[in-house]
Amino acid sequence: MEEMEEELKCPVCGSFYREPIILPCSHNICQACARNILVQTPESESPQSRRASGSGVSDYDYLDLDKMSLYSEADSGYGSYGGFASAPTTPCQKSPNGVRVFPPAMPPPATHLSPALAPVPRNSCITCPQCHRSLILDDRGLRGFPKNRVLEGVIDRYQQSKAAALKCQLCEKAPKEATVMCEQCDVFYCDPCRLRCHPPRGPLAKHRLVPPAQGRVSRRLSPRKVSTCTDHELENHSMYCVQCKMPVCYQCLEEGKHSSHEVKALGAMWKLHKSQLSQALNGLSDRAKEAKEFLVQLRNMVQQIQENSVEFEACLVAQCDALIDALNRRKAQLLARVNKEHEHKLKVVRDQISHCTVKLRQTTGLMEYCLEVIKENDPSGFLQISDALIRRVHLTEDQWGKGTLTPRMTTDFDLSLDNSPLLQSIHQLDFVQMKTSSPVPATPILQLEECCTHNNSATLSWKQPPLSTVPADGYILELDDGNGGQFREVYVGKETMCTVDGLHFNSTYNARIKAFNKTGVSQYSKTLVLQTSEDTDSEEQTVPFPVPSERLPLRRMSPFSSTLNLQPSFPRRSYFDFRPSPHQLSLHSSLQSLNAPVDIKKLLAVAWFAFDPGSAHSDIIFSNDNLTVTCSSYDDRVVLGKTGFSKGVHYWELTVDRYDNHPDPAFGVARIDVMKDVMLGKDDKAWAMYVDNNRSWFMHNNSHTNRTEGGITKGATIGILLDLNRKTLTFFINDEQQGPIAFENVEGLFFPAVSLNRNVQVTLHTGLPVPDCYSSRASIA
Repeated sequence: MEEMEEELKCPVCGSFYREPIILPCSHNICQACARNILVQTPESESPQSRRASGSGVSDYDYLDLDKMSLYSEADSGYGSYGGFASAPTTPCQKSPNGVRVFPPAMPPPATHLSPALAPVPRNSCITCPQCHRSLILDDRGLRGFPKNRVLEGVIDRYQQSKAAALKCQLCEKAPKEATVMCEQCDVFYCDPCRLRCHPPRGPLAKHRLVPPAQGRVSRRLSPRKVSTCTDHELENHSMYCVQCKMPVCYQCLEEGKHSSHEVKALGAMWKLHKSQLSQALNGLSDRAKEAKEFLVQLRNMVQQIQENSVEFEACLVAQCDALIDALNRRKAQLLARVNKEHEHKLKVVRDQISHCTVKLRQTTGLMEYCLEVIKENDPSGFLQISDALIRRVHLTEDQWGKGTLTPRMTTDFDLSLDNSPLLQSIHQLDFVQMKTSSPVPATPILQLEECCTHNNSATLSWKQPPLSTVPADGYILELDDGNGGQFREVYVGKETMCTVDGLHFNSTYNARIKAFNKTGVSQYSKTLVLQTSEDTDSEEQTVPFPVPSERLPLRRMSPFSSTLNLQPSFPRRSYFDFRPSPHQLSLHSSLQSLNAPVDIKKLLAVAWFAFDPGSAHSDIIFSNDNLTVTCSSYDDRVVLGKTGFSKGVHYWELTVDRYDNHPDPAFGVARIDVMKDVMLGKDDKAWAMYVDNNRSWFMHNNSHTNRTEGGITKGATIGILLDLNRKTLTFFINDEQQGPIAFENVEGLFFPAVSLNRNVQVTLHTGLPVPDCYSSRASIA
């Protein structure tokens, strides 16, 4: 039961829920806490002014609430409210359980009314402290939200099951033991808080104070309130609307609000949803059982690793002690390596134990909470939260099924000590297996007739020497960083042709290849110099070489973009020549004449690319040869393009094929390691513009700037212009520049990026020239 306690606490005050209400996003909040975080909106944002303007927007349509950008042009809707228009900006605070909450707009007026009866400021807006979705309250205020009586019942049973003494509910730091309870206020007080907050005078003098134990009994014996309709407070819930997923009364049906909807009996739907939740819990229970067994396995692995480590160290020490003094200096180094491997294995296993323990505790808490909810006999109250609980149970079960119950580390130490070499070879002693039964393979030969560059890609082909009799198990292709830096491995495998994507435009790379087998590695081949394209308008660069169909190369992104994409690719022709050096070959793309007139369009490297399924979030759905994407989740997910840019001017467009329910997709550029499960621009690895049907914002590192009027609809076109010569990023909507230059001083390697949810589908268009308006401005500059 204690693991369920987090489910029973308010995200604002951190205490058990008191009179919880259900927000439209299915989250709960205390009624008093909801009143404390209300924010008054300007008159133009009120529901009355919206209805008067004929916008037809629902009072609870928080998706179209101007993204909470109420007072500042730079406010994106994801920061804190500044209170009323006349109040200074106040930063967000954190509740005791770590959830960000908004401070009250102004101190509440002195009143003796309960929170439910106290007047709500006109044009009030409330933001969910968990998902940060916002909505504007109608004339009913907080009374328009249904009360979660099922949650109240679970909390009552939980508190009754704990034998601890009752604590004061008003103490700020360490709660003292309660001495009285007010039956009218339903609050436990200690003596100092009673004298300060409940003086025996005025209207409070008529309240009845009883001992805490008697108050707990009276709470337990108090009759459960009958569920009433939020629109008709005198009517009880009797039916359930399947389309609206909410209980309704007979008066709602008579008024025709659900005339075209499917309506079923409340009791039948109550039993159906209980059955669905029970079935979902069965699957989750099996996962929890497997997780417990998995934890036992991991704990046994810790003991086994400890034993294997001790045994391995003892063997190593025995071998080293048998050698002469020269070996003793090497012994310490070998022990250090064993200890490092030991600590690494323990760290990996302990980290997995910690991660699995936390997830199991959360799963167990959710299971216990759901079981308590099933015990409730209130159909309408149960149905108000059953859908959200079923979704949470299924989501938690899916999380356990994604390789979570697989050990990340083995218990064996894959090391062996060779103590056979002579004393003069002691300094070469290492954890290796010396096998000298066969020689190393011969040095590979690069096949220049099949090597080429195209755009920012390079295709290389190689083979073993014709007279070589030693087989090779595989090959290692190495490439430098384009600036004469260190070589890095970009491909290891058995293939003899590889295409490396994502290189820098207009850059010179050095490539080399070596072969390997079980004995060792060969010498490096001659170095090949590669020049990536500067101007791909040249038709000479698109003439293909005749490549046999059975020898399709592996396509691999460069090590500087950290992306691997295994797809067939045909190489393209480029001009090359031999350099005088006998150890170096040169491969060049045709270059534009330096004496030609400067034209910005001639200086652009027009790149053709598609979206990259290999680096995208798993919820992204691809079609149309990876040019069209959408998402299976309601949350924002990120997908990147296959090509990265570090030099030149690049322009591409995206057309909106589908746009439902006013979402806010984001478009821009990102690093290869950008976060894939949040909106683009939330971290410091992305530069983006996110836009809805009315306006747009620029966002980087969760900082929002330059709100600009003008949004998107189905059929709209979004253009992205990345000018790495001037280090700027500019956005266009329907061929018109959207706002000022979005970002300046952008440097490094960038990939085209988009974030969207299931309400949006876009199609990518590449290989486009820059807009004429930008070309003319760039020529003048």
